[in-house]
Amino acid sequence: MWFRNARVFRFTKPFDISAEELEEKLSGDTFKPCGPQETARQGWVPPLGKHGEQLVHSANGYHLIALRKEEKILPGPVIKDAVEDKAEAIEIEQGRKVRRKEKEEIKEQVMLEMLPQAFSRNRRCFAYLAPQDGVLVVDAGSAKQAEDLASTLRKSLGSLPVRPPMLEQAPIFTFTGWLNETIDLPGTVVLGDECELKDPSEDGGVVRCKGLNLKADEIRNHLDAGMEVTKLALTWDNNVSFMLDEEMGIRRLKFGETLQDQLDDVDVDDAAAKFDAAFTLMTLELAKLIPGLLEAMGGEDRSAIVEE
Repeated sequence: MWFRNARVFRFTKPFDISAEELEEKLSGDTFKPCGPQETARQGWVPPLGKHGEQLVHSANGYHLIALRKEEKILPGPVIKDAVEDKAEAIEIEQGRKVRRKEKEEIKEQVMLEMLPQAFSRNRRCFAYLAPQDGVLVVDAGSAKQAEDLASTLRKSLGSLPVRPPMLEQAPIFTFTGWLNETIDLPGTVVLGDECELKDPSEDGGVVRCKGLNLKADEIRNHLDAGMEVTKLALTWDNNVSFMLDEEMGIRRLKFGETLQDQLDDVDVDDAAAKFDAAFTLMTLELAKLIPGLLEAMGGEDRSAIVEE
């Protein structure tokens, strides 16, 4: 159980929930497959998959949950061809032109006819609540996917006081300062070999650099020309590497050999126990990374957070 991404939400006021209460709340919105005429459905499923039945997997006060989404796949070209065939048949049979509005109605009819035979795509999105740390962490590659999970969780719980963390200074400002050396790089942070640079002007371009020394002259030349750093590859505390973007989205998480060695030392053959060990190691590592990273980025603006 290693997250590949981490989208962090900050609780804006004290929030605590037991595993039992969370289980009860989520049980009202468990996943059910799409019906014959439905295009999509989502709901909560056991994080352990076939190895568990509980909707909540808890360890050390961290509550892991999983949202499953099923979507029916209807290829656009297939629908278009079917609509054109039906429209052409009407035109020949009735001797009239099929207008745009009628084609839209035909399209809806075609989709309803095709839905029962459509292929399904299923995806699971994991997240964990860490009330003691004041965060919700979602394994999502995009902000929209993370927001969708948070919104669904809010609906299930009735209330979920979270928002993305606010920083004292913009991440772009910090990224750019680290590379042009106007801001000191924290001792816990090591630059990777990848970044994205963007011209802030209205029609500005984007430069993606990979496999380069980020302190090299070619990078400095782009910065001197006014480009800003919007994504940056980093290694934290010599143990976790990732790509960090301007929205503080952590992508392509890779945990170091130390954690993997610790997991390998867990002498268990049971899949659920192995899962639990990996989840525990990961959450303990992210519990250090998230506040440390927020501090390294210039500090968190907590003015809108209600403290205990």
